[in-house]
Amino acid sequence: MELESVLHFLENKTILVTGATGFLAKVFVEKILRCQPNIKKLYLLLRATDTESVSHRLHHEVFGKKLFKIQRDKWGEKFSSFLSEKVVAVAGDVSLHNFGIKDQILIEEMLEEIDIIVHSAATTRLDERFDVAMDTNTMGAYNAINFAKMCHKIEFFLQVSTAYVCGEAKGQIPEKPFLMGQTLKSSSELDINLEKQLIMKKLSELQSQNANQETITSIMKEFGTIRANLHGWPNTYVFTKAMGEMVVTNMKGNIPLIITRPTVIIGTLSEPFPGWIEDVRTIDYVFVEYFKGAITSFVGNPKITADLIPVDMVTNSMIIAMLVHSKNNTSNNLIYHIGTSLRNPIKLSEIQDIMHLYITKNPWLKNYGKSGTLYEKFTFNPNYTEDLEFPHYKGSRLKRIMNMYRPYLHFEGIFDDKNTEKLRMAIKGVGSVERKFNLDPKSIDWKEYLVNVHFPGLLKYSMQPKM
Repeated sequence: MELESVLHFLENKTILVTGATGFLAKVFVEKILRCQPNIKKLYLLLRATDTESVSHRLHHEVFGKKLFKIQRDKWGEKFSSFLSEKVVAVAGDVSLHNFGIKDQILIEEMLEEIDIIVHSAATTRLDERFDVAMDTNTMGAYNAINFAKMCHKIEFFLQVSTAYVCGEAKGQIPEKPFLMGQTLKSSSELDINLEKQLIMKKLSELQSQNANQETITSIMKEFGTIRANLHGWPNTYVFTKAMGEMVVTNMKGNIPLIITRPTVIIGTLSEPFPGWIEDVRTIDYVFVEYFKGAITSFVGNPKITADLIPVDMVTNSMIIAMLVHSKNNTSNNLIYHIGTSLRNPIKLSEIQDIMHLYITKNPWLKNYGKSGTLYEKFTFNPNYTEDLEFPHYKGSRLKRIMNMYRPYLHFEGIFDDKNTEKLRMAIKGVGSVERKFNLDPKSIDWKEYLVNVHFPGLLKYSMQPKM
């Protein structure tokens, strides 16, 4: 498998990407346009109501980002015309049939032209309202696979999921698909239609009580957690993502299906340049709050393995998975765990040490050293309670975040990646492909990456004023 075969595979392809303003989707789009500018077309679905608002979002939330700096430098004044030739911004909403696209001519054009659908749209808030998460993560998958079934020449459908659909599993977790209605608790039965009915009933009750939006939001968040816990999932996010997997697996028909399950996605390892990240996400919250001097400890078992994966490795895995599927011409759906816990594990205790090493050499606090105060070494504490450590924070955002992250910072599972390893074997020894589409977790030097790439990237890209 030569580099030419990867680039040839993408040449003249038309790809629909949903959730195009998302962190992972943006990096995927950048990689496609950079490595194969001769792609035929990219349809980028963004939540918007009209062409003006979708165009504004596309340029401010996607192509206006520093992520595209290399391409802007390469194309210069021609970058805008290149984008207008290759990219079509589509105003829509994944929670609606045909994504709510109002332009029938555009729908027909898309159905005629699309070769690949990358369904990346999701709400990733762990405590999202149950109705919102169901609409986006479950019904969004339903609408996306239905749209794919109408496409005249669809080659495959790639669903971006999360490794944590496994709930709070322990030991080695296989790359296995969900069966429709499968739960993580043998004592319960999962009926997706029933869950939708329960949501409608709850919303109807709240409306009849003339509840305000704040009350509705609070109750619907709590309701999602209750339903998720009943079936064995720790939060609404992974519950609705698991149901989304069930839907696409059950409804795909003859369409080849790829489901990628990344673990905790963090900033770029090397492409398009090292350290790019957007917003403070997942475990980065802990890093940033410590570096700012706000916390010195957080909930978590220092003995567990943290499964972190740079975002560019995830996009590389997605592209190579599509290529391998195209060569094998198989219609079997395959699940890919994209993570590091099996082949290049790092424990929370090691992360503690690296955090302290970094911040004592690169202090974020302006008065560091002048006042004689030193950063205390950060600790993940299995028995940590926010009330005990920070009594003045009671009922605060910190407590809410701590409760959301608790399952993941005590997570005892290791993600098997036999299928993803086959992708690595497919490109092994082909230097040009291995360099340009690196998906080998063993290539990460954790200390080097965190100290010199990820932590500085957080400061440079996530902590600066928004563009």
